[in-house]
Amino acid sequence: MLAKLSTRSMARRRAMIAATGLTLAAAGLPALPANGSEPDLSRFYGQKVAWARCEGVEMPEDLQCGKVTVPLDYTKPHAGTLDLALARYRATGKPRGSLLLNFGGPGGAGVAELAAGGDEFMGLTEGYDVVGFDPRGVGRSSPVSCGDASTELDEDADLRTDPHAVLRQVRQAADTCAKHSGPVLPHIGTVNASRDLDVMRQALGDKKLNYLGFSYGTRLGAVYAAQFPKRVGRLVLDGVDTLTEPLSEQGVAGAAGQQRALEDFVTWCVKDIGCPFGTDARSAREDVVRLVESLDSDPVATDFGEEFTGQDLVGAISQALYSKELWPALERALASLVEDGDTRALLGFTGGISAPGGGVPGFRAATGTDGGLVDQDEVPVDNLPAALMAINCADDPDRPGADRIARDLGRLHATYEDASPVFGRYRLTEYLMCYGRPRGTDFIREKVRDVRTAKMLLVGTRGDPATPYRWTVETAERLGDAAVVLDNRSEGHTGYASSRCVHRKVDAFLLYGSLPPDGSSCGPEEDRD
Repeated sequence: MLAKLSTRSMARRRAMIAATGLTLAAAGLPALPANGSEPDLSRFYGQKVAWARCEGVEMPEDLQCGKVTVPLDYTKPHAGTLDLALARYRATGKPRGSLLLNFGGPGGAGVAELAAGGDEFMGLTEGYDVVGFDPRGVGRSSPVSCGDASTELDEDADLRTDPHAVLRQVRQAADTCAKHSGPVLPHIGTVNASRDLDVMRQALGDKKLNYLGFSYGTRLGAVYAAQFPKRVGRLVLDGVDTLTEPLSEQGVAGAAGQQRALEDFVTWCVKDIGCPFGTDARSAREDVVRLVESLDSDPVATDFGEEFTGQDLVGAISQALYSKELWPALERALASLVEDGDTRALLGFTGGISAPGGGVPGFRAATGTDGGLVDQDEVPVDNLPAALMAINCADDPDRPGADRIARDLGRLHATYEDASPVFGRYRLTEYLMCYGRPRGTDFIREKVRDVRTAKMLLVGTRGDPATPYRWTVETAERLGDAAVVLDNRSEGHTGYASSRCVHRKVDAFLLYGSLPPDGSSCGPEEDRD
């Protein structure tokens, strides 16, 4: 799905505003076939991470940083390399190895996430070095960018009356993204990120991968299980993504889920004196729709010289709805907009509107000099949405032509609007952004099934606005007997941070190998004091 960052560290941040002497067998690298037909990756699997204290004023003192080097193109490992940023909290007890985290997105920068929200995972340091990373194209790891390309559609190019004009816009935006993202863009996507995970596993000294993935991170974990089944250790997928639905259907599911979450927020808001939409939930929901429409037709200026549109408002609300922890902050931000025309608090949920131009930071050619990682202050401000689009498009094989899209747009527009009068257009725009980009891989739909791995734990939350519970069930059936489902009968996106019951069961599995029975559940009553 078009997933967003996991809510655990985001909630805090938004609220606060190698030894080459090893043999190939010991390194965990499969031996080359006799005919030598597979590329030689031994130099990448011979690495060890050199850890040092993380630089930066916001970095915790006990957080260590490092990097691993991976091939830009796994089929041509001598054509160029990328450095990937890592960060870890050391194990406080006797370590059983490392536990890699992915916080979602796609496009979430794991180093910054771990620095901001590491307290959530300190219990896991009883048995693991807890490690976050910036995947290729994300954060400090050769970040992609779309420069000044807009992900919104001009009002004078209406989807229903002139779809071909809209698609010309989208293709121009895709060309601009390619210009600003450089050599990493054709090699972005989950299949390559999964191979990077295996290089990290070996560089960390682990025979098997222990992994905790949220939202999009569940897609990455499932792809790893398909690619490297014998190297799966203890693996948890929380907020399970779909492996089969096309982006068009994912967008509808996302719009419907966020509409339900918005209605829950509004019902909560009108009970508070500070709610800017009055005291009646029905009229308040209508007020939200009117506010979005008003800003789309007459945007307000921001402190950055840009216009704040209705779709910018939708983007901010969509981020805030992933956790109830953010509802009070969202209420105050909406009040500032409605009462004073002040957009600053809402922009805090999205990180801003526009992105700077720039070159291609972080790529190092095979004959290049030292470098690779980008300084944190050089990461483009649009890296998260640019990476989200790039990765989702790289993972999706559907590329209907302009005529097919034009024929379908009327139906799609109605379907999305029916799913959500607030989020429908926003989600439809996201779906269209793959037009003009190369066709994505078939691997995830065709090959990620019936994995022969150790047992893995899948957590699905009934009221999840981003990854509906049915995706957990469908993905578990697709993965086969290895998948064990934990049913979190609660609200919010993912369960680890919001449910003490889920937290306990996930930690018990990761630390001690204690799996709950398949189909067991956690209920809201289990999280009460």
